Amino acid sequence: MQTRKLTTAALLIAIGTLTAHLIYIPAGVSRCFPVQHAINVIAAVLLGADYATAVGFVIACLRNMFGTGSLLAFPGSIVGACMAGILYQRYKTLPMAVVGEIFGTGILGGFLAWLIAYFILGSSAVAWFFIPPFLISSIGGSLIAIMLLKSTVLNKNITNN
Repeated sequence: MQTRKLTTAALLIAIGTLTAHLIYIPAGVSRCFPVQHAINVIAAVLLGADYATAVGFVIACLRNMFGTGSLLAFPGSIVGACMAGILYQRYKTLPMAVVGEIFGTGILGGFLAWLIAYFILGSSAVAWFFIPPFLISSIGGSLIAIMLLKSTVLNKNITNN
């Protein structure tokens, strides 16, 4: 089971890293990456909170190393994945994983991004400048995740675990 989880995590990391520069929506100061949020929800459901958080962290690191992300990639991807995983583990429903992703990325991640921008990057933008784009991206990615997780291939994988 451990090998299966590691392999799934590695595949999700590869998809998230490789699609970072291909699929994004410009929104204000940030670029919204709905695939990252879909991966957060999928990892939360298939792997749990700890793996989902690690997947979000590694993708953010790799995106920064390859120049396709910024420091703002960290709060949304990590907090959203963690919240999605925690709520899914607690309630065992896909809608709760989605709520965790949207709240974790959109609200908490957006606020943390503002703190990073304000204190580390020296931006004078207000917090509400970050939260709407993070919300839009996390909602879009969560809808993608719902469609993928409801598909027959992934749905069989979930029910067999």
